[in-house]
Amino acid sequence: MEKAIKRYFPIFVLPTMIAFTLGFIIPFVEGVYLSFCKFTTVNDAKFIGFANYAKVFADETFVHAFWYTAAFTVVSVILINVLAFAVALLLTKGIKGTNVFRTVFFMPNLIGGIVLGYIWQLLLNGILMKFSRTLTYSSTFGFWGLVILMCWQQIGYMMIIYIAGIQNIPGELIEAAEIDGATKRQVLKSVTIPMVMPSITVCTFLTLTNSFKLFDQNLALTGGDPNHMTEMMALNIYQTFYARAGAQWKGLGQSKAVLFCLLVIVISMIQLKATRSKEVQQ
Repeated sequence: MEKAIKRYFPIFVLPTMIAFTLGFIIPFVEGVYLSFCKFTTVNDAKFIGFANYAKVFADETFVHAFWYTAAFTVVSVILINVLAFAVALLLTKGIKGTNVFRTVFFMPNLIGGIVLGYIWQLLLNGILMKFSRTLTYSSTFGFWGLVILMCWQQIGYMMIIYIAGIQNIPGELIEAAEIDGATKRQVLKSVTIPMVMPSITVCTFLTLTNSFKLFDQNLALTGGDPNHMTEMMALNIYQTFYARAGAQWKGLGQSKAVLFCLLVIVISMIQLKATRSKEVQQ
């Protein structure tokens, strides 16, 4: 069997590698090159060195978008994971109608970001209008609107992952802890949480990357208003590249995209290393 796998391994891997190379590696390498160029199309690119990257850090809207995105990511990651874990604990207690609750909580994840953005825009603006305010009145209103939308969409998905982790905890461990006199809080702290660390790693990674890459919900909910104050990094890159005319903006947008990609990769790797180090070997 192993000989057959080794023999036919290239046949099965080659199509995937070709697709990955054509669809990701080549465009990524070309994108990195274009970040050092001034261009309107890929055919008229003119190499200008690090000029685009120098402009990135001088762009106040991008700097603001970075800190706005960082704050949003911290708040979203904490709220989504805490609430998803709490719901998962409740739904693994043998409550009647558990399957119905799981389905209801998971359904928002199936709705597209643009649709969610416009739905929550109508809902939240309808409430805020009673106080003569809208989501675009200030960056604070837009910030918490995005947090609410993100939590509503992601909690159900993370809940499913946490439920799988909780259900894989050996019952003997919990019984042994209870026999030794551990309280429910002690069982949660010393048994449940350490045993679901693999699930915490996965959920933290997903919420972290999804929060940083948030685009369509941001576009639909606030559109970056007022005056780019609710503009997150992905939307800022889009606005730089597509909403402004001129060759100088294309290279600037491309350099922002490269920095954004590297930033997400580095932060994700740090998070994975930090949470994996706390996982318990079963």
